[in-house]
Amino acid sequence: MTKEEKTRIIEDLAQQLNETPHFYLTDASGLNAADTSALRRLCFNNNIKLVVVKNTLLSKAFDKIDKEVEELKPALKQPTAIMFSEVGNAPAKLIKDFRSKNGEKPLLKAAYVEESIYFGDNQLEALVNVKSKDELLGDLIALLKSPINTVMSQLSSGKNLLAGLTKALSER
Repeated sequence: MTKEEKTRIIEDLAQQLNETPHFYLTDASGLNAADTSALRRLCFNNNIKLVVVKNTLLSKAFDKIDKEVEELKPALKQPTAIMFSEVGNAPAKLIKDFRSKNGEKPLLKAAYVEESIYFGDNQLEALVNVKSKDELLGDLIALLKSPINTVMSQLSSGKNLLAGLTKALSER
């Protein structure tokens, strides 16, 4: 690989890292061709971009981005595949689902989700449970809407009670 090609790859990686809010560093080595193809297809279907990179090039790309990811550099050992996603917990759910059908790989090395850094495969379950911004907004709206719904239903049941009382009084 020429120096120009390496520079272009580093620039492309840095651009993707800056533009994508969440990314996971995984180790998918050891998967056979069929499993690797199934993982790539699953990523594509879930709007997750899977890229296998050289650790040295990724380390240099980390130096060029605006995010604080210096802490991720120790995870750059063994083969690395990056999963880029717009939704924070989507790659974690995908990894968990893929493992339930295909074994122990891919392993989670580290992740950058919601501006936080997670290390190690033991963090996978925590990442599955991380709610996206849209999910949190939906929960907030549901919480705000709940008291209003209660008041409206009480007012509407009170209307029926009032109508029943007026009818009973008019019949007397």
